[in-house]
Parts: sequence; structure tokens; C-alpha cells
Amino acid sequence: MTGRSVLAIALVPLSFEIDRPEGEESSEVLARMKDTATPEAMALTEEIRSIVTAAIDALPEDLRTAIQLRELEGLSYEEIANAMECPVGTVRSRIFRAREAIDGRLREVFEGGLGRREVTG
Repeated sequence: MTGRSVLAIALVPLSFEIDRPEGEESSEVLARMKDTATPEAMALTEEIRSIVTAAIDALPEDLRTAIQLRELEGLSYEEIANAMECPVGTVRSRIFRAREAIDGRLREVFEGGLGRREVTG
């Protein structure tokens, strides 16, 4: 799941595909959350929104600005680079680090985060 998907979950009702193998308990729970009319789905959506908002607020200013411009404003990497007066590579790095920080907060609450795979080795 991309950082864009995680932020989208925080801002709108749940509507995403689970990229975990069938049979995992958390996968089954999240699959049930696709029905946004249930109290369980509404509570989970609000919890995710709260966690993501707090994680974004806790980011250093440069990371927070980059992720907000990309995920909330929909700017391209080039547009963000122009707005922040830095190279595109720096923008990509900031967005990556912001997404990792947000996912890290989600992992503290939801086992395995919400789909981003941790690269090991």
C-alpha cells in the first residue's frame, strides 16, 4: 500500500484492497471494513484518521510540507521541488521518509501497519 493510500484512508471512508495473503486475521478484519456503514468501519476509519493526522503533525516541517503537498494537494514531484526550492530527489526522499514515519505509527497500533512491507536484509 502506498503512502497515498494510507493518507486517503485517513481522509475518506475505507476503500482499498488488502495486499496480504488470505487467512490472516488482520486481513479479514480489514476486508470487513470495506463496508463503511458499519459502526466497526466508522470507528476504524476515525482511529486511522487520528493516527495519521498525529503522525503528520509530528513530522519535521520539511517532511510534513512535502507529504501534504503530494498527498493532500496532489502536486507532482516537480511542482513540490519548485515550491520548496529544492531538487526533485530531495522531494522524493522527504516523501519516502514521511510515509515511513506515518506507517511506523500505524504499525504501533495495527500489527503490520496497513500494508506497506518492511524491507529486510
